[in-house]
Amino acid sequence: MEQRIGSCTRKTKETDISLSINLDGRGKNRIDTGIPFFDHMLDGFARHGLFDLDVKVNGDLDVDSHHTIEDTGIVLGQAIAEALGDKAGIKRYGYFILPMDEVLALSAVDLSGRPYLKYDAEFTVPRLGTMDTEMVREFFYAVSYSAAMNLHLKIMEPGNNHHMAEALFKAFGKALDMAVSEEPRVQEVWSTKGTL
Repeated sequence: MEQRIGSCTRKTKETDISLSINLDGRGKNRIDTGIPFFDHMLDGFARHGLFDLDVKVNGDLDVDSHHTIEDTGIVLGQAIAEALGDKAGIKRYGYFILPMDEVLALSAVDLSGRPYLKYDAEFTVPRLGTMDTEMVREFFYAVSYSAAMNLHLKIMEPGNNHHMAEALFKAFGKALDMAVSEEPRVQEVWSTKGTL
């Protein structure tokens, strides 16, 4: 398989984003969203998914973190979809259960072409650093819908809020890495429909 790279830019009155992802990378990244905790989460996603990720965002952080995080999710999902192309020869499904100290998080992915998010995580603080915790769900919603993936995320054992957020992002990276990985026994799209 050739390296699968997707890139996307998006400019609105609220955000100016440029992003590229290499699904066949080594976990190297350059991330600057203006929200340090969000940068930390994207770093965990990229490193543990072994994706090379470049992200530069200028957003209206004087308002709040919402537009920056949601729009980054939209652009990331679009770049993932571009990098995957017709999805021929990939495993399609991926899952991971990730422990982070007292926290246990589950992520399951189906690159089905049908967007859906099932999210089960409750935070007990309003924000982590300057990132609103309610934006964790909004980010994953944006990714799942713009990439047209079925994504399940669940905190199986709660605990420290930082650990919960980080476990979700890392588990997603690991599950997505499995889903996009090559299945050498299948050359076509792995679907009874013949398309994803």
